[in-house]
Amino acid sequence: MSEPKRANFSPTKESIHEIIFEADTPAGKYFDIILMIFIVASVLVVMLESIAELNTQYHDLFVVLEWVFTIFFTIEYLLRVYCVYQPKKYMTSFFGIVDLLAILPTYLSLIISGTHYLVVIRALRLLRVFRIFKLANFLKESSTIMSALKASRPKITVFLTFIILMVTIIGSIMYLVEGGQEGSSFTSIPKSIYFAIVTLTTVGYGDIAPQTGLGQFLAAIVMILGYAVIAVPTGIVSAEMVSQTNDAVEIPVNSQSCQNCTAEGHSDDALFCRKCGGGLHIKEH
Repeated sequence: MSEPKRANFSPTKESIHEIIFEADTPAGKYFDIILMIFIVASVLVVMLESIAELNTQYHDLFVVLEWVFTIFFTIEYLLRVYCVYQPKKYMTSFFGIVDLLAILPTYLSLIISGTHYLVVIRALRLLRVFRIFKLANFLKESSTIMSALKASRPKITVFLTFIILMVTIIGSIMYLVEGGQEGSSFTSIPKSIYFAIVTLTTVGYGDIAPQTGLGQFLAAIVMILGYAVIAVPTGIVSAEMVSQTNDAVEIPVNSQSCQNCTAEGHSDDALFCRKCGGGLHIKEH
């Protein structure tokens, strides 16, 4: 099997990629810090705009600021697409989708009024703070959590299936017990299932309540089962996290991003991407 080749990039793309995607250089770190300031400021502007008194007084200012932020993020997004070897991989990645959703609401607001409030999704971009300030331990822990969730997926699926069956049965029984009562809120099986879900999850809105002694007894049993329901998925994920932690190997990582697939978390001495096998840009120290 031949060794993966290092892609040839123009110096311009290399420079842009190093600044935008990485934080190992002063320019890259400064860019990311400025980007974070813009993200926080844009989210605050949207939040303040939702206050009627402030919106009435500063509406024009809020609109101008929002478009300034959106244009900045649009240029940044286009540069990210430009400086990677396979733009589609970045565009379909988690951060690629978040970056796109961060700018779409403002443009959609030209067609659909009020959609610009959805730009608060930009707050998700602050997850890059762990990379910017080289908080490698946090990156490792987040990777452990994601791996544990993936490993727990079959067990969680079985558990959720069991819960769906349970609330369906409980809701149907509650409808049989309470449905015939005068003034009862259990007017249908779907509404009774809603009561079972709210009760089982210990939310307890109180908008639907049983009136008969038997119905109240069943509701009490569901409430007690709710605590067990909370404990089961927690135990499953916790066990997988312990397993992932025990199997993990401590390897120093940096903030270098693969220009081919945008994957991060590479070891300091890595020459090729851990995900796609593409060559990494070697920095001069």
